[in-house]
Parts: sequence; C-alpha cells; structure tokens
Amino acid sequence: MEIGVIISLGLYFALMLAIGLFAYRNSEANVEGYLLGGRQLSPAVTALSAGASDMSGWMLMGLPGAMYISGMSAAWIGIGLVIGAWCNYKFVAPRLRSYTEVANNAITIPDYFAERFVDKSNLLRIISAIVIILFFTLYTSSGVVAGGKLFESSFGFDYTVGVFVTAGVVVAYTLFGGFMAVSLTDFVQGCIMFIALILVPTVVIFDLGGITATINTVNAIDTNFFSLFTAVGSTESISLIAIISLMAWGLGYFGQPHIIVRFMALRSVKDMPTARRIGMSWMIIALIGALTTGLFGMAYANTNNINVDDPETIFIVLSQLLFHPLIAGFLLAAILAAIMSTISSQLLVTSSSLVNDIYEVLFRKNAPQQELVLASRLAVLIVAIVAILLALGENKSILSLVSNAWAGFGAAFGPLILLSLYRQDISKIAALAGILSGTVTILIWMNIPYGDGQTLSAWMFELVPGFIISTVFILLFTRLYPNQAPEVAKHFSAMHQQLDETRS
Repeated sequence: MEIGVIISLGLYFALMLAIGLFAYRNSEANVEGYLLGGRQLSPAVTALSAGASDMSGWMLMGLPGAMYISGMSAAWIGIGLVIGAWCNYKFVAPRLRSYTEVANNAITIPDYFAERFVDKSNLLRIISAIVIILFFTLYTSSGVVAGGKLFESSFGFDYTVGVFVTAGVVVAYTLFGGFMAVSLTDFVQGCIMFIALILVPTVVIFDLGGITATINTVNAIDTNFFSLFTAVGSTESISLIAIISLMAWGLGYFGQPHIIVRFMALRSVKDMPTARRIGMSWMIIALIGALTTGLFGMAYANTNNINVDDPETIFIVLSQLLFHPLIAGFLLAAILAAIMSTISSQLLVTSSSLVNDIYEVLFRKNAPQQELVLASRLAVLIVAIVAILLALGENKSILSLVSNAWAGFGAAFGPLILLSLYRQDISKIAALAGILSGTVTILIWMNIPYGDGQTLSAWMFELVPGFIISTVFILLFTRLYPNQAPEVAKHFSAMHQQLDETRS
C-alpha cells in the first residue's frame, strides 16, 4: 500500500480519536449528556450527523454499483429517500424534539413511547428496546464486516486486522465521548463524504473530455443508461411494483432510531428549518455525486478497457487510478467515514436501550447518574464485542440483514412515531400491536418463498406491507381499546403548539 494512503488514513484515525477526547472532556457527566449530548447540537451538526449515520457505505459503494449495472433506473431509491428524508424533517423532527422534552425528558425512543402512552408496566418500553437491540447488533456487525473487507480488498490487510481496526477506532471515540463524540465525528465524516462524492465524478468528467463527451460515451454503450423507466439491456419498462418498492425505502426514515435521535438532541425547535435546509442540501448533492460516480465510472472503465470485477468497488477503483496516493487515501477514508459513522450511531443507540430501557428499568431504578454513564460505556463495549464475534464467524450472511433491519425499524416504529405525534387517541395497546405486527410482517415477508430460490422481498420490498399492516393494527386496536390517558397527548400537543407560536 502506498505511503501516501497510509499517511491519509493515519491522519483520519487520529482526527476521530482527537474528537472523541475533546467530547469526553466537554460532555456533561450524566446520562442525558452521554446519550443525547445534553440536547445542545447545532443545526449543522444535527443535519450532517443525521445524514452521515443514515447513508453508511451504501452511498459510496452500493448506490454507485447499482448505477454502474442498471443506470438511472436505480435512481428511484434515491428519489424515494429524498422525499422520505424531507418528510421526516418536516413532519416528525419538530414535534419529536418538543414532545420528547416534555415527555419527562425522554432520551430514547422506547423511553418516549413509555411516557407518551403512560406505560407504567414498561412492557412497551422493553419490547421496543428488544427490537432495537436485536436489529442493531446485527446491523453493527454488518458494518464491521464491511470495514474488514474494505481493508482486505483495498489496503492489502488481513480481514481480521481490518475488523479490529475499524471496530477499535469506533469503539474508542464512542466509548469515551458518547453522543457528542459520535455527532461531531459524524459531522466531519459527512464533510469528507460530501467532498469525495463531488471530487470523484468531477475528475472523471474532465478525464473523459467534458460533460457532453461523457454523456455521449454513456449513450454509445446503451441509451437506456439515462432512462428512469427502462432497465439497461432491456426493451421492457420497469413495473410499477418495482418503482414502488424502490421508492418505499423513504418510508423507513420515520422509524430509524439512529436518525431521529438526532432531532431529539437539537438545541432548539427554532433551529429545525435551518437543520432541514442543510441536511437536504447535503443529501441531494451527495446522492447526485454517488449516482454520477457509478454512471460515469462505468463510461470511464469502458473507455479505458478496465475490468471491474465488482461494480460496487467502482469508487475505490477510480480513487486509486485517478488520484495521487495522498488524495486516494482521503477518498478511501470517505468510505471508512461512511461505515464508521453508522456503526458508532448504532452502538450508542443500542447501548442506550440496554441501559436506559432495560438495566435501569428492571434492575436499578434509582441508580446514580455516574453508574448509568459507566453502564452505558460498558454496554457500548459489550455490543461491539458481540458484533466483532459475529463478523469473525464463518457465516457472513448477516450483511443481507441490512435492508431487513431498515425495513424492520421502518415498519415497527415508523407508523407509531407518526401517529403518536399527530393523534391523541392512540392507546398503549394499539402502540404495542403496531410494533409487534410491523416486526412480524417483516420477518414473515422476507421468508415466504417466491420464484426460484427467492422470497416475497424480490417481488416487493417488505417495508411496504409491514408499514401498511402496522398502521392498520394501530388504528384498529385504538378503536377496540381507546386511549385511557388522553390528557397526556393533549398536553404534548399544547406544548408543541406553544413552541410553534414561539418560533413564529
């Protein structure tokens, strides 16, 4: 591996650890400070932290790879994500920020559910926490696997070394710096991803002779590369079901704990419009960069007779061929940034559910703040160890659970988050029914056989039926078992209205 690449990666790791140390020295020594940054995030940090923890490695590898193979027809997922993210900022973020504060200062999603629905039995809180722990432990492991494979394929390191380096750096700054370190590193990682996704396709365009020459090169290979409705190498239009399935990824935003927790940490509801503008601008430009990296990267590889064995590595191939090793190291650090930002967010959300929603509720109701912070740090370490062990196992199929985890959270929590913020009549039993029905639907849908060795997920993304069924169950059980504490919902609604009036 080039010395320039090593220097760039070394500087990147040093920066992440320095941010973790800074956050450790400046964070409040209580649970709210460790798990939610004391609700003091600025709009810019909130926006880029949410974006970086959301996009992960799929933006720099998965999406360019899909564009490389399928052309613009793969862009439907990006369109759906943009719409979903905007709706999340517009309709969920402001209310959730104010509701969680008035809900006895809830600092986790299960905590919010318990307060919002007056669940003194804590059943709703515990089941929500179990869903988070289950999905995120596997999700975290998939990120560790991705980091290990990146080190193996790009840097020439042993896979096991890559796993421990990736997990070790993330655990170090997450363990000590908590939510503030995760958010600040996400901000920096988001900036690195943003620059990389502008730089790579721009250099490719110049290398191919300009934008017109690049477009002509793509059209000469197959005119369907620029078609949203026709797949490459085919004369048949993409089905409506396929388009709905791709765009349905946007529905998942409403229930992703590692994203919406950023909204809860914003310093003021008044800052939400600014955060939305920053976040959406970052996301749209970054998505365009990812799409053009795959599309124009395909043209570059074809023009120069480069054999790309795995289309998902086109960003890596372009980084190594077109840039000086120092810059290439920076670009490869962008992939690590995408992977690590998601891992750190998942580690913290999982540990918060373990400590705040299970350990404190079931075993140590009156535990002092110092004990809970220590328990949170230990939980980060435990979850990381489990994730590493799964990543080192012979069966690496957990990577296939990434999309299932997105769908699982979207179906289990998404409808309930939305309805809890806009309807006062949702009952505790209805909330529980929504979480369980959404989760079970996802698990069943992705295991029902369909076609040759496939499941129903190949016909339609499981989030669509999961989201619909969860919504139906919430509304049905609300009618059968009406809310017994409507004054709580009315109080939340009045508080949000008051904050709205103050903001305007």
